[in-house]
Amino acid sequence: MTQRNRRRRRPHGGIGAKLLLVFGSVFVLLGIGAIAVTSWVLDVAADAPSLSSCKRIAKGGNSVLYAADGTKLGLVRSPVSRQLVSIERVPKSLQLATVAIEDQRFYQHGGVDYEGILRAAVKDLEAGEPAEGGSTITQQLVRNLCIRKPERNLERKIVEAKLAVEYSERHSRKEILGSYFNVASYGTIEGSTAVGVGAASRVFFSKPVWKLKLPEAALLAGLPQAPSEYNPLLNPKAAKARRNQVLRQMRKLGYLGAARAKRAMASGLRVDPSSSYFDHREPYFFDYVEEKLIEEYGVDAVRRGGLQVQTTIDPELQRVGLEAMRSALPYSTDPAAALVSVDPRNGHIRAMVNSSYYDQSQFNLAAQGHRQPGSTFKTFVLTTAVKQGIDPYSTYYTSKPLDLYLPKWGHWTVHTADEGYLGTVNLQQATVASDNTVFAQLDLDVGPEAVAATAHAMGIVSPLDGIPAEGIGGLRIGVSPLEMASAYGTLADGGVRRKPIAITKVVFPNGKVDHPEAEDPQRRLSRPVAWQVTRLLHDNIVEGTGTAAYTNCAGQAGKTGTTDGYTDAWFAGYQPNLATAVWVGYPESNDVSMSSVHGIIVFGGTFPAEIWHSLYSGAGVPCEELSEPNQKIEWAPFFGRYARSSPRDDASLTGSGGGGGDSEPPPGSAAVGGYDPDAYAPGAGQEPMAVPPPPPQSTVGGGKSAGR
Repeated sequence: MTQRNRRRRRPHGGIGAKLLLVFGSVFVLLGIGAIAVTSWVLDVAADAPSLSSCKRIAKGGNSVLYAADGTKLGLVRSPVSRQLVSIERVPKSLQLATVAIEDQRFYQHGGVDYEGILRAAVKDLEAGEPAEGGSTITQQLVRNLCIRKPERNLERKIVEAKLAVEYSERHSRKEILGSYFNVASYGTIEGSTAVGVGAASRVFFSKPVWKLKLPEAALLAGLPQAPSEYNPLLNPKAAKARRNQVLRQMRKLGYLGAARAKRAMASGLRVDPSSSYFDHREPYFFDYVEEKLIEEYGVDAVRRGGLQVQTTIDPELQRVGLEAMRSALPYSTDPAAALVSVDPRNGHIRAMVNSSYYDQSQFNLAAQGHRQPGSTFKTFVLTTAVKQGIDPYSTYYTSKPLDLYLPKWGHWTVHTADEGYLGTVNLQQATVASDNTVFAQLDLDVGPEAVAATAHAMGIVSPLDGIPAEGIGGLRIGVSPLEMASAYGTLADGGVRRKPIAITKVVFPNGKVDHPEAEDPQRRLSRPVAWQVTRLLHDNIVEGTGTAAYTNCAGQAGKTGTTDGYTDAWFAGYQPNLATAVWVGYPESNDVSMSSVHGIIVFGGTFPAEIWHSLYSGAGVPCEELSEPNQKIEWAPFFGRYARSSPRDDASLTGSGGGGGDSEPPPGSAAVGGYDPDAYAPGAGQEPMAVPPPPPQSTVGGGKSAGR
């Protein structure tokens, strides 16, 4: 071979060697890279959380409130709508539709579908962008349960795959699919996300999941991949296209026959969104209970869901109470009404009724409304007097206009509603007549601070100032029907005070049972005192201002109340088994007079007493009586600066223009100085009565004489 030929061959041999060297280096680098990638993947997988750290599927749906009879009041509104269902209740069509569109090899792979990942990668390359997800149903499940803040990156996919394989080894396919159906997100409506097929079926179709038809099941199956994009309420065109994609995939996999798939694809969406998923029965009471739950457990625990809450409310008593209100005050221009009924034996709130319409006003007049109580507050003056040993039958006062100068409180004038006065009467007669001037004098004798203390002891929780005007209903803040029913309930139970209870039991998702409002009975009055006051208030309901409330039950007792200007009217009364306070007035203002409603002046003895009567008679409240105790009260023969020992006692009474600047303050008048009587309602406007006997004739509903 010539030297020239050798020169020609050398370059060829050199190029091949170089190429071999280059490719060899590439393969070596690729090998090193593969080792590095493998090592990185193993490191990421090693750092993945263990299955033991995964959160459990919530065992409850939304928190549910139940009435005393076990019927459902409603669900607590939450950012999440949830209703657990077992896999046995999920229709086969929905199971197959979900597998077809989300994970067609679900029953073949071990948690990660490597063929599916390759198939998705090819489709993504063909589309030039991510077009198909490679996550299996098991991967989606562990993402929900185990990854706190999932990010769209490769590390998350590795962690998912590792956990999915482990999860698949420990759970059957049926368990995995059942769990998926309770954690997948199906879309958000009105601020609440439907999590799980149970809630989704209710929200989108207003029916339980087991009643879904094929087209509806296919629609739901297509939502988890992009709940907002495919939401049938927001984007019905995209939702239908997605549903039909699910149906075609079911047909392709042999889950559907061609004819059935064609009929389903031709059907409409059939969406029937539920407007009542979070609707409540007895919404005012429902809100009251929800607030109590939040106070006890915190907002997150309550709205996260899973609580089963047993309440005290009696739906039948609620119905009768609302019917009584709307029958008595049927017109839109009529005043509003509110009532609360409490079982004195345990403190359970049995009724909390507002005549208002909840969609127009969510303010709970029965629990939140604070209005002047009028003469219903005289009960606390009377109770204080009996506690102090003042005999209501032998202690007398003169009913007359009062114009008093009180060194500790200033100038105070008191009158009756119609300027009618009874002369010298005992406390029983003054109670039946609801005489302001007598009770004003009695309040000064027993001490305004003592009256406030009695009211608080019996159940009034609103602030009281211990001033004279409070004894006849002039309060700075006012009271609610709930407070009044609770306080009168103390008398009904023989002097035992029980705080109002709305919740009897709370069951947590883990099965723990709690009683957040356990009974805490406390004796605040002796049985003889409670019985004697009840006897006096029974006279009032039988022959006094409250006759319209009486249902011929010998155990009933009560007191009417009306404020100056007829802006508020009350009846508070009880039997041993039920205490109820009824309020009537215009909630929008304290200045709107009820001087002409249906042609009459509204006193406590008119509409409030009539509503109370209708409640007890309509609900068939059993008649019970408070038994007379064996122990007797030791009465004081004479008491107080303003009292008279008998009708024949001619001793002068500090009256018009009386009081004098240098006189000693009346008993019990210490403590509150600088009282400006003009700053408070005087609590006048109570219903004057003629002195019994004989008992006056009630003319409830009869114009100006109403309530007399």
